[in-house]
Amino acid sequence: MRHIATFCGQCNCGCPELYIDDAAPPERRVVLTDDFGQRVQMSVAQLADLVAEARSGALDEVVGSVATG
Repeated sequence: MRHIATFCGQCNCGCPELYIDDAAPPERRVVLTDDFGQRVQMSVAQLADLVAEARSGALDEVVGSVATG
């Protein structure tokens, strides 16, 4: 797998990471791992949709409400 990004990275706790698995089927090529050893696999198109939603601000309210509890 090719490492693309580490989210957080300010600690040593096993931060969430983004990988591309070139050997995986296209619908499972993008791999997100969390700091608990779990992983989510999705297509590049699904990742592009998630990024577009984040850029549009559609996720801002969710992140804000969860962060403030």
